[in-house]
Amino acid sequence: MSFDVDLFVIGAGSGGVRAARIAAGHGASAMVAEEFRIGGTCVIRGCVPKKLLVYASRFADDFADAAGFGWRVGETSFDWPTMVRAKEQEITRLSAIYRANLEKAGVKIIQERAEVAGPQSVRLADGRLIRARHILIAAGAAPDLAPAIPGLEHAISSNEIFDLPAFPRRLLVVGGGYIAVEFASVFARLGAAVTQVMRADNILRGFDEDMRTGLREELRHAGIMFGFARLPTRIEKRDGALHVAFADGEDLAVDQVLIATGRRPNTARLGLQTAGVALDAAGAVKVDEWSATNVPTIHAVGDVTNRINLTPVAIREGHAFADHLFGGKGSPVDHDSVPSAVFATPEIGAVGLTEAQARERFGIVDIYRAKFRPMKATLSGRREHTIMKLVVDGASDRLIGAHILGHEAGEMVQLLAIAVKMKATKADLDATMAVHPTAAEELVTMRTRTERFAREGE
Repeated sequence: MSFDVDLFVIGAGSGGVRAARIAAGHGASAMVAEEFRIGGTCVIRGCVPKKLLVYASRFADDFADAAGFGWRVGETSFDWPTMVRAKEQEITRLSAIYRANLEKAGVKIIQERAEVAGPQSVRLADGRLIRARHILIAAGAAPDLAPAIPGLEHAISSNEIFDLPAFPRRLLVVGGGYIAVEFASVFARLGAAVTQVMRADNILRGFDEDMRTGLREELRHAGIMFGFARLPTRIEKRDGALHVAFADGEDLAVDQVLIATGRRPNTARLGLQTAGVALDAAGAVKVDEWSATNVPTIHAVGDVTNRINLTPVAIREGHAFADHLFGGKGSPVDHDSVPSAVFATPEIGAVGLTEAQARERFGIVDIYRAKFRPMKATLSGRREHTIMKLVVDGASDRLIGAHILGHEAGEMVQLLAIAVKMKATKADLDATMAVHPTAAEELVTMRTRTERFAREGE
């Protein structure tokens, strides 16, 4: 069989773009099909615009804090349309860079939808059939709007919230994961009255309990109203507002309802079943350590596999896939001890095991905690605390988890991730000289073990 291309990539997000560029660098011919905009979720409607909104939201605190340091700031106001325009300019710039890098690498870009037509063929929206030696599915994931209640069509997802024509003065956020928490935090600080409801009894399932509780209290202090074990039953549009009904009879009037209850792999209508590609119960593509499916010529990386749904993971998977298949080198991606952050205010940085996970896996677990008022808050008068927590294997003294709640927690945990990955010990941290005065110095000056847990018989 003759082929039109060595690699056809469906999806021009972070993982797909990296895979195509690396494959082309190894001498393979590559095509990328994208039906929306080059850059994928992260660049267009995810990480990048969200972080820009986070920065915008924190100026409110900065203005308020300035008085404690001798500054006099006059009346301030926030203009949502200005922020939306600035955001759009930046993501347009970044999308253009992604496109230019693909073109520079010799990758052909097809700006339309593509579906798998067979183990080695792809059909484009215009009807053309492309024969490819290998196909890479990098279609990402999409918001999953749930629960399916009457009036759900009046709600929005995280895709639409970046481009609202008007700022929502009253916002209901449904969901307790990191996306829901981040948007609740952002809009509360931008001036909205935010209510956040969820099925669970606390925010951020899967994160360390101290971080969950600490952030919840900080968000509550910022004005967010929480409703736990509570979900809407109906949404009605009337009298210029959205009226949200709950099982207890309450009717909450808001300007927008954001559904942020999770995301689902973008595998619907991709033709994967026709080609015999195995999917799991959630619709994610099943892959091995090299991102190969059960069909030898079809592969998948990123959120569509539902392994770890983070942009750097997708990039690493795409790179490793292309190196292995077209360069004959490299090693599988190590999905252990991947750092992550929740960009609320304050933010959470986490890497490795939570305390609960460590107690399940290790015989002896040592916990080191620190809670303190950051130096900036002493003059600003802000009610704010930083929480740091180290999880240590008591038998080997190895650092197996680190969790931070506070300013620049994401930046700090990125560096701690190196220590966790290198299997550094608590003694290694203790031997590291502190930089003073910083919040991060607490990570190398914690000497007092707050708790030790030992399983029976250890």
